[in-house]
Amino acid sequence: MNVSTVTEFVFLGLSHSRHIQLLLFVLVLVCFLTILLGNLLIVVTVHAEPRLLQSPMYFFLANLSIIDTSIGSVTIPKMLADLMSCGRTISFGGCLAQVFFLHFFGGTEMLLLTLMAYDRYVAICHPLTYTITMNRPHCIKLLTFCWAGGLIHTGTQLVLVLRLPFCGPNKLDNFYCDVPQVVRLACADTYIPEILMAANSGLLSLVCFLVLLVSYGVILSTLRGHFKEGGGKALSTCSSHLTVVSLFFLPCLFVYLIPFSNSSVDKMASVFFTLITPGLNPMIYTLRNREIKEALRRILGITWQ
Repeated sequence: MNVSTVTEFVFLGLSHSRHIQLLLFVLVLVCFLTILLGNLLIVVTVHAEPRLLQSPMYFFLANLSIIDTSIGSVTIPKMLADLMSCGRTISFGGCLAQVFFLHFFGGTEMLLLTLMAYDRYVAICHPLTYTITMNRPHCIKLLTFCWAGGLIHTGTQLVLVLRLPFCGPNKLDNFYCDVPQVVRLACADTYIPEILMAANSGLLSLVCFLVLLVSYGVILSTLRGHFKEGGGKALSTCSSHLTVVSLFFLPCLFVYLIPFSNSSVDKMASVFFTLITPGLNPMIYTLRNREIKEALRRILGITWQ
């Protein structure tokens, strides 16, 4: 029986120095605005250009931007409020809400990145059947599968946490609630829950990451020797995808699969996952994608060199 007596958790945060907290507030605010404006710009650009919206790759890219914005919005507003007010507590229900939405959007993004690799595989390795295979109804079905998979993933994580009793301590060595840190505070044997956590989040991250690497390996092998026939553009697109994949999956593997005893490593990976990666994704796609840059130029009315 769950006999939890803990009603709130206390974040240890990133620093106890007031001066450093104010500096972190400014940096985190800049990161948050970058996440919001950068991803919103991609969503608006794709939807404002019918040609881009009809393309499966850009249709998925717009959804990726929505998910990145959502991931940042789960944890960063609370972090900003804590840095400004020096408050570090979160209710038990609020903690569970962070766990739910973080893994919902995170799991969906893992599956969406895998879907985007499949889209590039079909486009490059089977170009003659691409328009039939990746028609809009099929793309919507695949995207729905990604969101459903994220919901199943986070539901499993939430059940894992709810079955544990919490009777103290209640201090989380992080700036938001996540399963690894929360599970360690349970006043019960957590060996089995931690194994299940690694099997759920860690193996999901690892399997998706390996599938992505194999997919892009096949794509690069297909592109070899065809750079003069348009392969250079495809290679540029795939390199952007690979960069985003690496930035997203590597921190997840550090947090959920590798049992680090040093919590500072988990914290650094958490900062990268929630603050850096969602803001870098739009920059990577904007700087490396000519069609996005041309669409932005038309929308903003500026000359792009």
